[in-house]
Amino acid sequence: MEVLRVGDDFHEKRLDVTLANHEKVSSRAEAQRIIKQGNLLLNNSKKKIHSNRKVKSGDLIEFELLPRPATDLIPMPGNLDIVYEDHHIIVINKPRNMVVHPAAGHYDDTLVNHLIHHTTLPDNDPVRPGIVHRIDKDTSGLIVVAKSLKAHDKLAKQFFHHTISRKYIAIVWGVPSNRTGTIDKSLRRHPSDRKKFAVRPEGKPAITHWKMVEELQYLSLMMCQLETGRTHQIRVHMSSVGHPLLGDETYGKYRNYGNKLPPSTIKLLRNYKGQALHAQHLGFYHPESDDWVEFNADIPPEMSAVVDALR
Repeated sequence: MEVLRVGDDFHEKRLDVTLANHEKVSSRAEAQRIIKQGNLLLNNSKKKIHSNRKVKSGDLIEFELLPRPATDLIPMPGNLDIVYEDHHIIVINKPRNMVVHPAAGHYDDTLVNHLIHHTTLPDNDPVRPGIVHRIDKDTSGLIVVAKSLKAHDKLAKQFFHHTISRKYIAIVWGVPSNRTGTIDKSLRRHPSDRKKFAVRPEGKPAITHWKMVEELQYLSLMMCQLETGRTHQIRVHMSSVGHPLLGDETYGKYRNYGNKLPPSTIKLLRNYKGQALHAQHLGFYHPESDDWVEFNADIPPEMSAVVDALR
């Protein structure tokens, strides 16, 4: 049985938020699963407690950690673009068209399958061992994976508290009137299409800071910095302000004004499948040394080809 005494910093905070701050609870989602399964006592009470229950300074929380199920993932060899690796973490430059972890339709050719062939990952999750964040299948770029439970817990807390630095390079349709901006729009699942997300006032807070890197005739090269990390955040946010990502068939489409470009460039733009988005920069506190570390990855050749053609 684990014990947590609520401190002054969490007075009147939600129970799941407070529990997620415990060093052995990796995320708010895990905290909610612990509460839902009844593996928790608040001030020795056995009454059913909900995740949104407000706690007070001095409250005593006793809980059982969820069992760590064994994994039956299949190790698969693959060409990993390893940016950095030590005994605690591994940073990968993920290519486009690679799924991060097994899911429906993708069971054995994912980043996780390649990672467990390359190294040992913690047994914190039967499908997503070591994974603390994800990027979409068609988004390329940097992802950090934990190689121990301690590293996973520490990294997960940084993502939860938004202390991670994440910057993305994107090619978007149109040219904004300003050089910089901030999009502060809450997001939640689309009410009719569960595979999509949408701007909704009752959704979770989502903030994206952007700045123009280069005007590319009828498109723009942008840097987007995440303050929060919601699913599809950049894609939904940029589409919501009239600048959807090139190649994003879910939240945008080919803009006919692109037909003013040379035929070879038009063909390149029309054939670009999957959003033109690259996780270029990643910074965080190393889970072992607590030193601030930063990593960068150049944009992939397919994005470079579009930029060069538009220039």
